[in-house]
Amino acid sequence: MAGTVLLDVADGVATLTLNRPAALNALSVEMMQDLAAAAHDLAGRKDFAVVVITGAGDHFMAGGDLKDFATHLNLSPEARQATFRAMIEQYINPTVETLQGLDQPVIAKVRGACAGFGLTLMMGCDLVVSADSAVFTTAYAAIGLSGDGGASYFLPRIVGRRKAAELLLLGDRFDAAEALRLGLITRSVPADSLDAETGKLCARLRSGPLQTYGEIKRLLAMSHDSQLESQLHSEALAFGRCGGSEDFAEGVTAFLEKRKPVFKGA
Repeated sequence: MAGTVLLDVADGVATLTLNRPAALNALSVEMMQDLAAAAHDLAGRKDFAVVVITGAGDHFMAGGDLKDFATHLNLSPEARQATFRAMIEQYINPTVETLQGLDQPVIAKVRGACAGFGLTLMMGCDLVVSADSAVFTTAYAAIGLSGDGGASYFLPRIVGRRKAAELLLLGDRFDAAEALRLGLITRSVPADSLDAETGKLCARLRSGPLQTYGEIKRLLAMSHDSQLESQLHSEALAFGRCGGSEDFAEGVTAFLEKRKPVFKGA
């Protein structure tokens, strides 16, 4: 897939690259469309065990492309409202929902600017490896927007409602050390080690039990909206499905034989 988003699958790793480096990978309408198409493509494939989302060049994503958005300012308020709502519903929301629905773990590899939907996209990933020089901000309120792609969903669940309100209302920039403290990223590493550290994480996940990963992701996704009784029931169902898998049998056998398991994702 060519264009503003590149999709490459090799050695069990699917890499989605935001590909507008000259614009700091700012989100244009074309990129929204390409990202939705790439996510849809991934949902129909079985030839990868982990996904990495990254940005071409020196940045992850510096928020929305305001030059692109400005082309709609000549529309009436009503038409502009309908246009921007349609962008979100047709491209952004399906992208986020599709990535959330993958069994495969999704890793964000972040360097440089991570703002607006870039931050939201990062928050929707399962794991985040960030360069220690990265800079983060919600950025929405600064241009009169409320947030998209699950910003108001992911942020309070990660940092708490009070901190989420501060980050969204004030939009202050913060560094990787603060992002790590808040739990927004998994690891902060030297910039020149970012590729290597992400590669190590991919290798570890790639050899793991894929069905189990999918069950873990689904349980975590439903946990905030579930009562204890229903969550216990869901855990029991997932535990049973995992217990009936080939990977569980291999895991137990390998432990008893004092060797590393060889999981097959089944």
